[in-house]
Amino acid sequence: QVQMVESGGGTVQAGGSLNLSCTTSGFPFDAHAMGWFRQAPGEQREKVSCINYNGDFTIYADSVKGRFSISRDNAKNRLFLEMHSLKPEESGRYYCAAREHSCTLFGQYDYWGQGTQITVSS
Repeated sequence: QVQMVESGGGTVQAGGSLNLSCTTSGFPFDAHAMGWFRQAPGEQREKVSCINYNGDFTIYADSVKGRFSISRDNAKNRLFLEMHSLKPEESGRYYCAAREHSCTLFGQYDYWGQGTQITVSS
């Protein structure tokens, strides 16, 4: 049974930082690309970042380049997202996701977590 659990969300002031984690089980983590997505209330899900199976290739949405950093620990089946200089418009629910093939912000992902809420106050 696939399980993906995000953690690390919370409330932070604008300009602050948060670190998200995604703990996974039930599928071969080291054979899957992983991604982070976010969704604000009433908005479509937005692509944030992805990382390939071994961590040597990453993609970031233009809006987060230079402020967010994605990484993974294949020995512990965990995915991370380090976020700095957060903006109020980046509030929303952040999801981790897995796909069997290459890292992409546009392809379909196979497995999803339930998300963790982030609120950035102005």
